[in-house]
Amino acid sequence: MKQTAPADHPFKRRARPGEAIVQAFLFFCAAVSVLTTLGIALVLGNESSTFFKDVSLWEFVSGTEWQPAIGKFGILPLLTATITTSLAAMLVALPLGLMVAIYLAEYAPQKVRDTLKPILEVLAGIPTVVYGYFALTVVTPLLRGVLGADTVDVYNTLSAGLVMGILILPLVSSMCEDALSAVPRSLREASYALGATRLETSVQVVVPAAFSGIAAAFILALSRAVGETMIVALAAGAGPRFTLNPFKSAETMTGHIVRISGGDLSYDSVDYRSLFAIAMVLFLATLALNMVSRRIVNKYRETYE
Repeated sequence: MKQTAPADHPFKRRARPGEAIVQAFLFFCAAVSVLTTLGIALVLGNESSTFFKDVSLWEFVSGTEWQPAIGKFGILPLLTATITTSLAAMLVALPLGLMVAIYLAEYAPQKVRDTLKPILEVLAGIPTVVYGYFALTVVTPLLRGVLGADTVDVYNTLSAGLVMGILILPLVSSMCEDALSAVPRSLREASYALGATRLETSVQVVVPAAFSGIAAAFILALSRAVGETMIVALAAGAGPRFTLNPFKSAETMTGHIVRISGGDLSYDSVDYRSLFAIAMVLFLATLALNMVSRRIVNKYRETYE
């Protein structure tokens, strides 16, 4: 027969006003985050729907010219420039970030780790406008000196993408290092007991065991690259151009929003509403990447006892 604690039982749950206040505050913070996201989605959806009353969706997603002055709203030039800069950033951030994470988690002594991690965090704290000018004044002249001024434009997507990769590097290395450190020590010891070297253990045991966290880090880094603004606005170019050549200038979606939003746009015009349509594409792309990240984490997550 189940027994219940008497009214004066010492372990009876007592009302704690402080805990109720903390719980209410945390719920309020979570609600603000959710409501803010919903508000952004509603605003973008409302303005974009008005835009698509004047411009066909098919023209928007398949057109190769973006010239609002003559009524051409094909997003492909902006989309291809965004993809080019993002892929260039991933070519820098992903391999370097993973190698830094492996070194910090598997090789570096504690003193070295405590020194390198704050240095990487400093890179993440530098304003992106500084990275933009660094790309324009250092990386671009370097590329033009190596590959030739006739090959590389002064404004080009490769320079912006490479510097963007440096910006994202701390994010990738930090998340990958956390994923690698979460792998149980017993797996490493079992690998060493079988005669594997430290490199073999790191690459063939630890990295596969932390695959879900590493994949999530890569996808979140790509999402960060897609939404980067100031670097591409300063270094990639200021004119929409439908090209996949990374040595040529091209304008990304975020760069176009920055340039046009500061101009003389009449409120409620097609040009003005087109900015919300571009922002909706960015929002959906980021949402899709985050959903893919969550799916990968849930599918490949390893559970250790």
